Amino acid sequence: MNLTEMRVRLRRDLGDEDPQGQRWNDDELDRHIAHAVRELSLAVPLEARAQLQASGGRELSIASLEDVVAIGAAEYPVGNYPPTYVRFSLWGQSLTIHSPREPEQGEEVRVYYGQVHTLDETSSTIPRHLEELVAIGAAGYAALEWASFAVNRVNVGGSDTWKGYLEWGQDRLAAFMRGLSRHSQKNRVRSQRLYRPYEPPDEPQDWRAAP
Repeated sequence: MNLTEMRVRLRRDLGDEDPQGQRWNDDELDRHIAHAVRELSLAVPLEARAQLQASGGRELSIASLEDVVAIGAAEYPVGNYPPTYVRFSLWGQSLTIHSPREPEQGEEVRVYYGQVHTLDETSSTIPRHLEELVAIGAAGYAALEWASFAVNRVNVGGSDTWKGYLEWGQDRLAAFMRGLSRHSQKNRVRSQRLYRPYEPPDEPQDWRAAP
């Protein structure tokens, strides 16, 4: 679903499909969609990876990585099987790997990270099963904005129309936040399974022995 299709979907949910009487223009809806996409990206970011070259030492610059939400793992040395994931720390635009071996000049470190999702007129990185969630969030933001605007204003729906939008928008945002929380938990478990640093197995123990 691209941005145009999402906008059409959003107008349908908001009951704003009459071209002659639209409450929201395209720019306003696009802003609410972008808000929902940013929130989704914090919970379920787009998975990406990149090769960083060491300049001699354990500290590497991540300034070249675009729209970073979080760093999930650092692999060093690259090419081992199973992969060797090392502990790391972040400060500003620097990633420091905590490995016994210090990378040499030009040696590569593979970084796994999360990016902000994109949704534009031609493409989208949002998984299909999460498109509905983005629409719910965008509708909630739009409804709350309109309710805030309509307070103390006379409108054809009556003086209490803003209350209906307020309650509806709050319900949509509550559902959006629950969905983000649910998918965030699933994503966290998956990341831990994928990127848990490799450790050699412990020596076998005789569990029948008394403590």
